[in-house]
Amino acid sequence: MSFQKAEVAVYYFPNYHSDARNRNLHGAHWTEWELVRRAEPRFDGHHQPNLPAWGETDEADPIQMAQKIDAAADHGIDTFIFDWYWYDDGPFLERGLDEGFLNAPNNDRMKFALMWANHDWIDIHPMKACDNALENAKMLYPGAVNPATFETIIDHCIQRYFKHPSYWLIDGCPYFSIYELTKLLEGFGGVEQTREMLSLFREKVKAAGFKDLHLNAIVWNNPILPGETAPVDAKTLVNALGFDSINSYVWIHHYAPDDFPKVEYEAIRDAYLKYWDDSEERFDQPYYPNVTMGWDASPRTVQSDAYENRGYPFMYTIANNTPENFKKALEIVKERLEKSSVPSPFVSINAWNEWTEGSYLEPDLRNGMSYLEAIRDVFAEENSEVSVGLTSASAAE
Repeated sequence: MSFQKAEVAVYYFPNYHSDARNRNLHGAHWTEWELVRRAEPRFDGHHQPNLPAWGETDEADPIQMAQKIDAAADHGIDTFIFDWYWYDDGPFLERGLDEGFLNAPNNDRMKFALMWANHDWIDIHPMKACDNALENAKMLYPGAVNPATFETIIDHCIQRYFKHPSYWLIDGCPYFSIYELTKLLEGFGGVEQTREMLSLFREKVKAAGFKDLHLNAIVWNNPILPGETAPVDAKTLVNALGFDSINSYVWIHHYAPDDFPKVEYEAIRDAYLKYWDDSEERFDQPYYPNVTMGWDASPRTVQSDAYENRGYPFMYTIANNTPENFKKALEIVKERLEKSSVPSPFVSINAWNEWTEGSYLEPDLRNGMSYLEAIRDVFAEENSEVSVGLTSASAAE
């Protein structure tokens, strides 16, 4: 049996720099570090706050982004997949990529790619406890965009990102992922119209000199077509829209236990592995697996409210997501992926810095570099000495 070396792509959530929309909503100096700093334990055995060992870094600063790039590259990470936002009224949270990564002096050490996070942005920073909280939350920026906006997005991505020498290509094709199929359809009006817009995207990418576009779908729910109330089969929709591959963003999208306030890491891992089995059988496109470091969205809740099972972000946390258990999950996924026949294999990891959702690889004061070291030990070709950052031992001192 032949083996293929798997690449490591890590999701990056860029809400840790000053952004104009956030300044207008939350105040002049707000970033999501404020929620990290204010987090409190909400139940027995709950560890909060989880504080960054590097301090509250500004990802829009190229020098501070360079520290992140070096740490990622030194530990076997090949690519940052940036959660990327663009609404009908323009971009959001773009400075981490545009000013930080693209101006970092060492951005040739790794690749970057985009996952268009085209979901509705609602006011959840933080969210107050109430029934049907997500449904009643204030809408800030609707995720659905019109065709004119999408064509602007296409042109911007090709010129600003795809042509950059560090942009991630799969078999010569720029990788572009879409998070929310329902909102994609809503903006364009239906399946046929959406297929036409995605075909336009491909045509423009090829006209820019690329072999084609690698279009990836994040499948995590059953999409609903415009004007309908019943979900449509995701496989049928992914085929109709012409996607090239399937991926997941985080394990919790595929697991809804009755347990609260916590579930065991191994339990959600095993549930995810079953989902992977099902996805390989279900979809015609290659499915690329995910490993999730952890989950704890409690920092996004009003800390004085009772922590009850009300749905996101008042939901279960993942317990015992130790560096050792994370490493074991990486080993399981790597072995299975590299023995598979999936082309250009890669594993996505959630996430570099989802601090307020409890899924981050950046070093904290509790575990230091341990999660990055787990990736290095499993995926890096050579376990060389880390030249940047701090070790696990020094972080704990």
